[in-house]
Amino acid sequence: MTRISNSLMALAMSVTMLALSSGNAHASIVGQDYEYRVGGQVMKGYVAHNSRLEESLGTVIIVHDWDGPNDYEKGRAHQLAALGYTAFAIDVYGRDRQPTSMRENAARASELRGNRELFQQRLMAALSEVPNIPGGTENRVAMGYCFGGEAVLEMARAGADLAGVVSFHGSLGLPEGQSYSTATAPVLVLHGSADPVSGMSEFATLMNDLQAAGVEHNAEIYGGALHSFTVPWSSDYDLKADRASWQALLEFLDEKL
Repeated sequence: MTRISNSLMALAMSVTMLALSSGNAHASIVGQDYEYRVGGQVMKGYVAHNSRLEESLGTVIIVHDWDGPNDYEKGRAHQLAALGYTAFAIDVYGRDRQPTSMRENAARASELRGNRELFQQRLMAALSEVPNIPGGTENRVAMGYCFGGEAVLEMARAGADLAGVVSFHGSLGLPEGQSYSTATAPVLVLHGSADPVSGMSEFATLMNDLQAAGVEHNAEIYGGALHSFTVPWSSDYDLKADRASWQALLEFLDEKL
């Protein structure tokens, strides 16, 4: 997935304003960069919440795609904040190690795939940071797109204390030496049937693994949808699947938070 332009961020903000105009007239969405440390490294995330609410509906952790945290995650964060949630778009690469090319995207993602202990450390550290963010709550769900969809399954396997995880067109393969035996968070998988990154065989294996481990799980498969079906500037974009998966997320959040 490529980085989005400021105009797309403006589009996401307009969606936020539309949601506000049809909802709470007294809403005040605040978005801000948020820096925190993991193992001595500074991470640069982003937090969006409604400062007028006495209490957030819950915290949604957003894990970025392989190109690092950018305006796409910020836009999603604002959409969730407009609905009354606190959104925390985290960083698993580091403030000073953000990729700037496809080659660097692949390199940064490969570093973490090759060091699962470090990957989990950064994910769990962000989870531990939630009480400190503006509007942070004890009830939390993690979601992610593509690489982020893979990351939230990593959180589940690590036994993260979450009300649920939601994977949008993520890589579904099980890393060597891992299992879902310690997973406690319910899992929702939103996936395209034509995804060339993780096909239906990997999807079926994941469902079997979750069932065998006794993990609560559910899934929606979007027929013919390719890999990045939620990304409007991608050639894979599928409006119907994008809208359906977002609705599935909202229903999941309503149930779990």
